[in-house]
Amino acid sequence: MGRVRLVLTADTHGTHDRLKVPDGDVFVHAGDVTLLGGLEELGPFNEFLRRLPHAHKVVIAGNHDWCFQKQPAQARGMITAARYLQDEAARIAGLDFYGSPWQPWFYDWAFNLPRGQALAEKWALIPPGTDVLVTHGPPRGIGDGTWDGRREGCDELLRRVMEIRPRVHLFGHIHEAAGIWERDGVTFVNASSNEGERGPFVVDIEAE
Repeated sequence: MGRVRLVLTADTHGTHDRLKVPDGDVFVHAGDVTLLGGLEELGPFNEFLRRLPHAHKVVIAGNHDWCFQKQPAQARGMITAARYLQDEAARIAGLDFYGSPWQPWFYDWAFNLPRGQALAEKWALIPPGTDVLVTHGPPRGIGDGTWDGRREGCDELLRRVMEIRPRVHLFGHIHEAAGIWERDGVTFVNASSNEGERGPFVVDIEAE
């Protein structure tokens, strides 16, 4: 199929209209589309998605996006301009995507789970052969450093990523740790926009 250009962001918190979004084939938002998590925030976000020219759009939820946890059917129904993924896979533009919103417990927000077995069970659902893994939170030690020196990434997620080795692992959550890293054949991207202050990242990948 040739080269596919991924346009990657996260953590817009309702500020998506501030973004200067580059052209590409697949626009992916790695969660925290809302600020307070209400359904009323999804309408403007979906309209933003609808205006984007990208042929494909993918969205997952993040820890601010309470509506997807508390009112899942209604929230999902409001995202008509993108493919919403929650612990599920999709074949998009010749690539196998998998999206999941969970992260280690973080200030009692949405989609939190205790470290250890509960998170390991979620990550075990990620199928081998995944090309693009989209999670809201980072793996331990990669794009997960906070301003005060803590590491908020997930050990269990890192283990699973190293087992299945997706070609791209996209996440956000830790605003101050945005960047791109290459490790053991995996391109890791913390694409946090920091509430619209930082533009999307672009990654090119060859599709079958």
